[in-house]
Amino acid sequence: MAFTHETIERKLPLLMILMALAVSFGGLVEIVPLLFDKDVTQPVEGLKPLPALQLEGRDIYLREGCYLCHSQMIRSLRAETERYGHYSVPGESVYDHPFLWGSERTGPDLARVGGKYSDAWHQAHLHNPRDVVPESIMPAYPWLESNTLSGVDTAAKMRALRAVGVPYTDEDIRTAQEDVKGHSEQEAVIAYLQQLGTHLPNAR
Repeated sequence: MAFTHETIERKLPLLMILMALAVSFGGLVEIVPLLFDKDVTQPVEGLKPLPALQLEGRDIYLREGCYLCHSQMIRSLRAETERYGHYSVPGESVYDHPFLWGSERTGPDLARVGGKYSDAWHQAHLHNPRDVVPESIMPAYPWLESNTLSGVDTAAKMRALRAVGVPYTDEDIRTAQEDVKGHSEQEAVIAYLQQLGTHLPNAR
């Protein structure tokens, strides 16, 4: 059988096999070299795993779907760096599981939001975004103020992350529940947001 263009198009199983081969080869060429690139696999200087409260904040950020409207990846384009700051580098995210780079920007990119606003601003913004940004279409999250963390699962989360390479210490895990217990979900989310983009030297 001759592998002509017409033959391939008319035989769906053959087309699917060849498509899978093409995508697999392309993926290998694109992905495998990155596994050996230290700029991709090594953390930036000073990067540490998220403390317990920030880790819980990240999980709430995921739970509430914040990543669906806010990306955390500034591309190396002038328009982006002038608006958001230094472009994102892989070494900032090596401890993130899953990555939250995203591509949707219904709201602004948050890769460099850490330290940009006060905790009080974030409290007001999460309670009712229009109190601080009148034109905002972001939904309000008032329940984060009243929901209190117990920290019961925090240590287990840290152990799971350590299993995939995040360097949590035994001490981090031992004190995890104590570090989290009694804090509100709002405090945890704010703690997470306030560290975003603060680890890359000269990024701000």
